Formats: sequence, C-alpha cells, structure tokens
Amino acid sequence: MENTITSIKEQWNALKEQQPKLRIRDAAKHLGVTEAELVNTGVNSTAVKLNNDFKELLKEVVTLGHVMALTRNDYCVHERKGVYKKVGFNGHVGLVVTPDIDLRLFMTHWHFGFAVNENDRLSLQFFDQNGEAVHKIYLTEQSDVAAYHALVAKYRAEEQEGELTIVPSLNKTVEVPDHEISLMDFHNEWINLQDTHDFHGMLRKYALTRTQALRLAPEGYAHQMEVDTLKEVLHNASAQLIEIMVFTGSAGCIQIHTGQVNKLVETGPWFNVLDPQFNMHLRLDGIAAVWLVKKPTVDGLVHSIEVYDAQGNTIVQFFGKRKPGIPESEAWRSILNFI
Repeated sequence: MENTITSIKEQWNALKEQQPKLRIRDAAKHLGVTEAELVNTGVNSTAVKLNNDFKELLKEVVTLGHVMALTRNDYCVHERKGVYKKVGFNGHVGLVVTPDIDLRLFMTHWHFGFAVNENDRLSLQFFDQNGEAVHKIYLTEQSDVAAYHALVAKYRAEEQEGELTIVPSLNKTVEVPDHEISLMDFHNEWINLQDTHDFHGMLRKYALTRTQALRLAPEGYAHQMEVDTLKEVLHNASAQLIEIMVFTGSAGCIQIHTGQVNKLVETGPWFNVLDPQFNMHLRLDGIAAVWLVKKPTVDGLVHSIEVYDAQGNTIVQFFGKRKPGIPESEAWRSILNFI
C-alpha cells in the first residue's frame, strides 16, 4: 500500500522536474492516475485528509470570509469569488445561492476531501469516487487564515495515511437508436415545457442524451452554431455590458456566474474571461459542438448557448440573466438575433 503511494509520489516529483508548469489534472492523466491520488501523496506534508462530513463543513466555509470557488471539467474552468454563505441541503442536493457564490451541489459524488497547501496557497479540495475533482475552495488575500486552520482541525480525518479506494469511471451511456424514440410525443413535450428545469426530466423520460435531444429537437428549437459565433456573442455581451449567466459543472457541482463579462482574452487554445471576481477559461480545441437552444417556459422562451465535447458531455452553458417569474432579458435576445 505504502509502496504504491510512494511510487506515485516519485513519478509525480520526476514529472514536475521535467514540466514544472504542468497542472495537477494534466499530470494525473500523464501518469495514468487520478488527481485525488496525487493530492493524497501529500498527506503529512502538503495535504490533510478531511472526514466525510462535507455538508457540515460547507456550512462553516462562511467563517473564512472572501474565498474563490472553483468548479471545472476537462475543457472549462469556472472561478468565482465571494462569501460562501446560505448553504442549505435537501437530502443529497445542496444549494448555495448568493449573488456571488451560486452553486448546485450533488453530494452523492463527494467522496474524498483534503485541505491543501500548494506553495502557501491554501484550499479545500473535494473529489468523486473516480478521483476526479468536483469542487475546490481557495483562500484569497481577504480570507481568514486562522478560521481556515480551525476548520481543517475540526474536520480532520482520524486516519490520515493510506491509499484511496478509487472506482474506475464507467463507459459513456449508449444512445437509444433514433427510430425507437417517439418523436411526436417528445416534440409535443418540448414545445409545452413550463420551466427550463423540466428539460432534464424530459430527457430521462425519453432516454435521450442531451446532444441526441438537440439533434432530434422540434423544428426551430435547436440548431448548431460555430465556435467563432459563440465568441462574437460574448464579445457583444461585453461591449454592451449585458449581464449573462455562465454555468459550468463537474459530476458533483454546477457553478453559476451571473453578471457582466468584461475582459475577454484569447490565449492559445484558451478563451478567457479575466474579471476581478469572475474568471472563465474555455478550451476551444475541446469543443465538438455548440448549439443555440430554445426552451419554452411560463415566462416565455429562454435561449441558451450550450457547448459540448466529443463525448457529448456539457462543457459550459450561457443564458441571459433571468429569474423565475421574470421574462428573459431582451438585451440577451438582441445579441442572438444574428445567429
């Protein structure tokens, strides 16, 4: 057991010597291990293993004050700064709803937690059963460091050393053949949606993946667009100071930014939003498809731009700023008119 952890640690140290700027997620893929296993090699030096009382821990993150919440997948990193308050749970589903930190938490995917010190950068990091990161919380210059250390001491796991029990990821779901879908019923249900949140239930009812549903959508409700068109929409939103919503998710968390996107910078394969309280890093070469999608609600049509990778996984979604009971922003619709 100890030899395996030691072996991973030695391989990672050697890799860091060769590629000092390589990020931990990429290092894990390079070494054929998981990010959680790499973090675990730091126990008793750069990492403290946390117990599994994640719900109670999250409720106390408010004591840290101003922090940066980070949720990512392979092709999009979403970073939002603010105070982590108003944390609540209904069974295994949690909500954090403030103007700054806005999260949907799916706690059945939260299996491992660590307090990590990376070159004096303190964080709380959480991983699913596959060893993939689901959510991270970083301290900022305004955070309460003493409160952080008190929180880590309170939720420190009794057993620190030892291998993690990682469950290999399952293969992608196989799509039901198109001809087995009752298209008329599916189209009628889509056209008569009352709430955007009902969309997921509709997909489950007809056993559809998201990209299959978009491909089979009723006429006029979904069509593909170019990546350059997406960039143009974001540049227009920036220029016109339009408030939008940016959703990025992992298996265990969906993180939402609502507000303007001001400083847009393209660097190599990355398209970035670099604002003081919100950063997004979108890897353009990971994008396989971009769709403009229309969903009916009791408040009128809602338009979203949805971005997918080659496996049909959602990378990021963009909406106009809206709340239930309020129609979609006309400013958002106006910058979609040319698509």
